[in-house]
Amino acid sequence: MNTTPRANRTHISFFGRRNAGKSSLVNAVTGQALALVSEVKGTTTDPVYKAMELLPLGPVVIIDTPGFDDEGELGTMRVNKAKQVLDKTDIAILVFDVESQPDTLKAEKELFEIIKSKNIPYLIVINKCDLDIKNTKINSLLTSESVIPLSVSAKTGQNIDTLKEKISELTLKDTISEKKLVSDLISPLDFVVLVIPIDDAAPKGRLILPQQQVIREIIEIGASAITVRDTHLSQTLDKLEKKPALVITDSQVFAQVNKIVPLDIPLTSFSILFARYKGFLDISVNGALILDTLNEGDKILICEGCTHHRQCDDIGTVKIPKMIKSHCSKDMNFTFCSGNDFPADLSSYKLIIHCGACMLNDREMKNRISLAEEQNIPFTNYGITIAHIQGILNRCIEILVRNEE
Repeated sequence: MNTTPRANRTHISFFGRRNAGKSSLVNAVTGQALALVSEVKGTTTDPVYKAMELLPLGPVVIIDTPGFDDEGELGTMRVNKAKQVLDKTDIAILVFDVESQPDTLKAEKELFEIIKSKNIPYLIVINKCDLDIKNTKINSLLTSESVIPLSVSAKTGQNIDTLKEKISELTLKDTISEKKLVSDLISPLDFVVLVIPIDDAAPKGRLILPQQQVIREIIEIGASAITVRDTHLSQTLDKLEKKPALVITDSQVFAQVNKIVPLDIPLTSFSILFARYKGFLDISVNGALILDTLNEGDKILICEGCTHHRQCDDIGTVKIPKMIKSHCSKDMNFTFCSGNDFPADLSSYKLIIHCGACMLNDREMKNRISLAEEQNIPFTNYGITIAHIQGILNRCIEILVRNEE
């Protein structure tokens, strides 16, 4: 099935207080009974994600969030979940309920401040306009906003098409589809060799997302992707009548592959390609240099963008820590996080090492990097870390740097 990965989709999130009609509005926009709707406050207890095609915008992820005014211990946890969604939101839809009682609108004010601080494009929507109620308290809050609110009715469908059009108008110009993983590094009819180890950590019966995306780009440009296990790389290169334009390897077998691939053939890794794709290649190269200055007992945060079952020889929790300890000849303290659990306070760490972030969208990755920069914590990724430790980093980024010149 030809589906766009979630990380490459525009993330559209609906925020507001409980019973503002967020879930009803999500259902109206998607044309599906995606979100559970009830008169009971706090029905949405966790963010609900739906990947879909939203015309004329294209592939998107629609996110319904818990009420931003939720109360109590569980309510605070739900609000924090909604705040986490802001880190990956490309377009925010702020939903007001025309029936809201005149109160402090504290939740809405807090939402405004966070969205503005993160520079997230947003729309203001006043739901339940079919009730024909004027709420001066809401109007007074919005008078200082440059965005004109749109009155809609999830119940009758009034102005839902207009809302979709306005969402489309907010689409970012620098879309992920305009960026390239590998196709700008090669030409039609080129051979590209992909080295993919098949070990205990490899998923059964499928390729991981970075491998799939790289293969797709190679085919789209009219080049040939030759996939091979690391144990068969040498024989494969010997049999090729034409020299490969590029060899791309899983970072875990960098050392073996580097010894096999002649120096006149460019070499890089899937993880390094994704560092460039996500816009943090330079930051990661500089961050990896910190490995040479670490002291005994320094703390390192190792992050996975997704959650998965870890194998006994997992690259993030086992292999990379072993490599670093051997490289530095010192004992470090490692902390691990995965999925959405990226800590806000990074001040105790000397270095952050992130995965390739194939499952994170641009905004979420940029937020993580910005958080590290604000706290002056160096940031790098798996592939660049391994290449630096192996002493082959310059070789592995040479083709990327040359392409930027």
